[in-house]
Amino acid sequence: MSAADNIATILSSGARLTVPLAFAACGEYVAQRAGTLNISVEAMMLGAAFGSIAVASATGSATIGLVAGALVGVAVAFVHGILSHRVQINTFVVGLVLNALVLGLTSYLITVSTFTGHQVWQVDIPVLRDIPIIGPMLFVQRWPVYLLLAVVPLTWWLVERSRWGLELRAVGENPQAADVSGIEVNKRRRQALLWCGLLAGLGGAYLAVGEVGSFNQNMTAGRGYLVIAAVIFGAWRLGRTLIGCVVFGLADAMRLALPALGVTMNSQLLIAAPYLLALLAMLVFATAHREPRALAQPFQRGTT
Repeated sequence: MSAADNIATILSSGARLTVPLAFAACGEYVAQRAGTLNISVEAMMLGAAFGSIAVASATGSATIGLVAGALVGVAVAFVHGILSHRVQINTFVVGLVLNALVLGLTSYLITVSTFTGHQVWQVDIPVLRDIPIIGPMLFVQRWPVYLLLAVVPLTWWLVERSRWGLELRAVGENPQAADVSGIEVNKRRRQALLWCGLLAGLGGAYLAVGEVGSFNQNMTAGRGYLVIAAVIFGAWRLGRTLIGCVVFGLADAMRLALPALGVTMNSQLLIAAPYLLALLAMLVFATAHREPRALAQPFQRGTT
């Protein structure tokens, strides 16, 4: 293969690996703007990946599996919201427990279950797919990729232009003032978590029924934590957050592509590369930009 072919392969792989990160990051961005540092995004993605394949195998439809995966993400978000906002358990503890629970549960279920592989259909856009390098990268993709093109502007509009988004941002910046003005703080935070669960579920489900067509143990492999890093990398701005997803997606693509291209590197270093990059991004950008003032701060009042 020529150098141009190698570059095209890496870019195409990077685009595919960016998609599940971007779906989940749109949701995590909303949750963090509301003041919730949602650690359970990993559980949402992993549970959705398993649920999507299980339902797709049972129904014979990858599309129904994708929808089911999104609903699994919403279910995890619902549990997280109830435990952290109503029961008032520390949100970090809730997130870590949900991550461990879903990892253990899916690891057990995959050993006692047999699923048939299913993938959503691919969309090839005529003429545009023939453009060198970017054609296969952008215009020969599974259909949920094009759904992402609607999710991104919708998420931006919800946060930046809608009344709900105004209240959401107020809750993330000054929950006490928001409460005085009549905004139900924890209700808005739970709603943000549900949006995060929906999109993280779509990301995890896409990974299973879009990208791979099957489920493997610990399939998400820490991608939920990369999503959290991407939001911090993006300085809590949606556009920059998506750039972070692209960076991490390309790093993951390089990890997979370099051995196939004959480049000899330590395999463990290659596996760790995207996560080392995420750690570096968090160290640099978390201190260089201001986070929402009430991020990760619980809010309590008489009734929530």
